Amino acid sequence: MLFPRSPLPAVAPRVVITGAGIVTALGVGWRPNAEGFRKGRRAFRPVSLFDVSRQRAKAAAEVDLPADLPAGKLTARQVARLDRAGAMLLFAADEAWQQSQWQPSENLPVVLGTTGGGMALGEIYYRQAVQHPRRQQGQATRAVFYQPQVQARLILDALGFDGPISIISNACASGSNAIGHAWELIRQGQAERALAGGYDTVSELVFSGFDSLQVLSPTICRPFDARRDGLALGEGAAILALETLDGACRRGATILGELIGYGTSIDTHHLTQPHPQGVTSLAVMKQACAVAGVAPENIDYVNAHGTGTPLNDSSEAQAISAWAGRRAATLPVSSTKSSIGHLLGAAGAVEAVVCLMALRGQWLPVQSIFESPDPACAFPIIHKPQDARLNAALSNSFGFGGVNASLIFRRWT
Repeated sequence: MLFPRSPLPAVAPRVVITGAGIVTALGVGWRPNAEGFRKGRRAFRPVSLFDVSRQRAKAAAEVDLPADLPAGKLTARQVARLDRAGAMLLFAADEAWQQSQWQPSENLPVVLGTTGGGMALGEIYYRQAVQHPRRQQGQATRAVFYQPQVQARLILDALGFDGPISIISNACASGSNAIGHAWELIRQGQAERALAGGYDTVSELVFSGFDSLQVLSPTICRPFDARRDGLALGEGAAILALETLDGACRRGATILGELIGYGTSIDTHHLTQPHPQGVTSLAVMKQACAVAGVAPENIDYVNAHGTGTPLNDSSEAQAISAWAGRRAATLPVSSTKSSIGHLLGAAGAVEAVVCLMALRGQWLPVQSIFESPDPACAFPIIHKPQDARLNAALSNSFGFGGVNASLIFRRWT
């Protein structure tokens, strides 16, 4: 089922990106991440955040956070209450804010996607409640800061602006849905600019849950490979500063790229399994192209959802192949989850920034591990560093429950 679009103004404004912040296991900030994705660096290591001795999988892509947070307007008390997820979100938001060179204002929307929010705080709350039920110290604070809207509020406090907060939790499509929703707010004239993205951290509950479903790879994550055996988890955050083209031009802003298309859909095939033939995945890519006014022949790179699970990759490969048609034979595709793992609610936002990096740098993001292609892949997988002439890139995000989203970005020249 495709979601209907709200009516647009007579002439919908073009929406550009003037700031992008990113945090992954490859590093904090644009530069280390661009270098890592261009070379196909892998950032996995044994899990250190909690005990995984009883789990099948033992590795994840953990972030090394700097000791000091970005200079901002948070009080010492607020900083002390930040968990890992909140800290990563703050780093990404601050980088996007500094790049955009926005000034504090009223009515600046913030739209965030996440699946876990402050899950780590919830785990601490639970353990204390079970092990020491009469000890209440710190529990109220954990209950408050566990909520994603409170973590989002910290962005506003740190950067000194105000505005409405929207939280989207649509499984692994959350980050892309958040960016797409912010894009629509601007196109519909409800805002001139917005901050949007996603964030999630590796938590014990999520890790053990995925492991119990036996979808985590016990060996190595290798999307679209015929021998793939599961996904790998990662953590991180990414935030985009979106605004109208007119507004960006009026103030002489540096434009990183333009968001020209967004599609979202849902199917009811299965609670966790994608449709075997990727019917709704195909529909959402077509929808994004129709909104953008482009054809598959106009897309120069696809950042695939590509989790590394047998069912997901087969379904997506069929959808991409059917969507691209004859173009598939020469269409560059890669899944950057082979480098940083699956970031769940943050995945679509991080991969949106990866597309912007590729468009600005004119190179193809490398999928670090790829040996034997799945027969369903009618397209080449980029597994070695290479430069390329890129004008438009499409990013796919497909989540549990059949929630799908595609974003199309265009190079700014």
